[in-house]
Amino acid sequence: MGMLDGLLGQITSSLSGASGQQAGLAGTLLANLSQGGGLQGLIQNMQQQGLGNIANSWVGTGGNLPISPAQIQQVLGNQQLQQLAAQHGLDLNDVANHVAQILPVVVDKLTPNGQLPTGAAGAAGGLGGLLKNLMGGQG
Repeated sequence: MGMLDGLLGQITSSLSGASGQQAGLAGTLLANLSQGGGLQGLIQNMQQQGLGNIANSWVGTGGNLPISPAQIQQVLGNQQLQQLAAQHGLDLNDVANHVAQILPVVVDKLTPNGQLPTGAAGAAGGLGGLLKNLMGGQG
């Protein structure tokens, strides 16, 4: 699991002192993504929502464009954000703010060569393995 351990370290260090709450939220978010079309599904949804330039910057090898909490609500929907809020004892705005910080880093680190993993198994496997590491091997 060396590669995924390295990815987890990169993600948490990129989040500027990520709290345990952010790490837990990232794990839950990844679990939801792995059940909802994976990384490809997220990127496709963002493109359909008119946020393709942001998504492409996360996948590409250059800098990551930011995403606002309002855009996170647009992409993930209030229902998913409310579920995340309830699971982590946060309000909807806090969840949207945290996800806006977490998601670009996660996508960037899962696409180090500027490409989405090929095939459903590649995307789901990457998300599932990263989720397992985020949850301390309990995933």
